[in-house]
Amino acid sequence: MTRMTMAKALSSGLRRVLQEHPKSLLIGEDIGRLGGVYRVTEGLMADFGTDRVVDSPLAESGIIGTSIGMSLRGYQPIAEIQFDGFVFPGFNQITTQLAKMRARSEGRFGAPVVVRIPYGGGIGSIEHHSESPEALFAHTAGLRIITPSNPNDAYWMIQQAAACQDPVIFFEPKRRYWLKGDVDTENPAQDAFSAQVIREGSDATIVTYGPLVPVALAAAEAATEDGRSIEVIDLRSISPIDFDTITDSVRKTGRLIVTHEAPIFGGIGGEIAARVSERAFLSLEAPVIRVGGFHMPYPVAKVEDQYLPDIDKLLDAVDRSFEY
Repeated sequence: MTRMTMAKALSSGLRRVLQEHPKSLLIGEDIGRLGGVYRVTEGLMADFGTDRVVDSPLAESGIIGTSIGMSLRGYQPIAEIQFDGFVFPGFNQITTQLAKMRARSEGRFGAPVVVRIPYGGGIGSIEHHSESPEALFAHTAGLRIITPSNPNDAYWMIQQAAACQDPVIFFEPKRRYWLKGDVDTENPAQDAFSAQVIREGSDATIVTYGPLVPVALAAAEAATEDGRSIEVIDLRSISPIDFDTITDSVRKTGRLIVTHEAPIFGGIGGEIAARVSERAFLSLEAPVIRVGGFHMPYPVAKVEDQYLPDIDKLLDAVDRSFEY
């Protein structure tokens, strides 16, 4: 075991990809000499050269388009979008080209591109630096979407994403870059495209992912003071969603709370609520409750604490679930 931050774990995972796969390369704004805004790629250009760690122009559409072209020539590009809110100039290439390549070619060509996107709030940043656009990508068939919540998952999931023959959107919870944890560099983590029960419980289930996993765990711990045993599931994969793990948990606990930083309206939580209602309706003791952001642009830094789900909001949702 090696203790490191999530940022360092991602850096170590990327280093291992570059070492083991000679056709892999990194491309993005300021990822080379600067080492990225969050220093995730720091030192990689010095060790692997400018051909494999490429400082791109400030053009997200160019980053994605170039990555697609390289993937069709046998390379394995890992593209970085500097901030979540900057991805939209490349959204067209991702949703109309990258996601459709395998279907368009009837399976003859894949586009094994990884798109790294720091996402979410909680860092006191300015406009367009704290978005949670995962639902926009999840609606597009052909993309795999995953997000780690801890350093060990970050280390292994970035490698699993790089090995995937489908395009992967890799969302990195930016407010957890400095979260420290043990990383087992010898034994791979669970498959990136499956959910994980990270806390056993019997009275209710909280499903979440990425930046809110520590919040959900803290809420589950606090709920023990009221004698409630809360199970917590780290979704890990947003597309595909591991509905079997969620359904099995709900059949045991009878209650479900789904939480994410993104707005509740049109969010991933709504899809989970609908599927669980279809698959485990007779096991539910209460309606599925969603906890998330408001349907509004992300607010200014001084009031973002009122926007983001926190322990109190989750505990309130648990209480409402037990009112039925």
